[in-house]
Amino acid sequence: MQIRTLLAGSAMLALLAGCAGGPGGQGTEPGMEATQSTYQGTLPCRNCEGIDLNVTMMGDAQSPAADRTFDLQASYRGHPQNPPDENYEGRWQLLDGTADNPDATVYELTPQGEGQTYFFLRLDPQTLELIDPQRRRFQNNEMLRLKRL
Repeated sequence: MQIRTLLAGSAMLALLAGCAGGPGGQGTEPGMEATQSTYQGTLPCRNCEGIDLNVTMMGDAQSPAADRTFDLQASYRGHPQNPPDENYEGRWQLLDGTADNPDATVYELTPQGEGQTYFFLRLDPQTLELIDPQRRRFQNNEMLRLKRL
């Protein structure tokens, strides 16, 4: 189990290291770059044309928990009630395994305050897929994918 965790952590570190942002902000040592990854996609919506989702994850698997943060923005396209955009910030953590694959990498995004916890399965370095809280994939999984920018 420790080897699997080490491999998953190494893979996550390699993934996030490839998308380092500009010079670090507050709390980053001088000369260090902040690590972040941004994913976008459009999720299905019952009452609208789709929900545009933008997720930016800061930090990496080796970062202290306080440095693993995210920003999630959701915009409803063509909704009859024209609801305002939803914005959530919080912390993310790395989980091992899904119901079907114990070696899978899953990100759990927990917003501060109100908002639902999101679970994303890492399909490859460029693709995340929304999964349910029991870490099971949905039947329409191709429609639930976000691509890295």
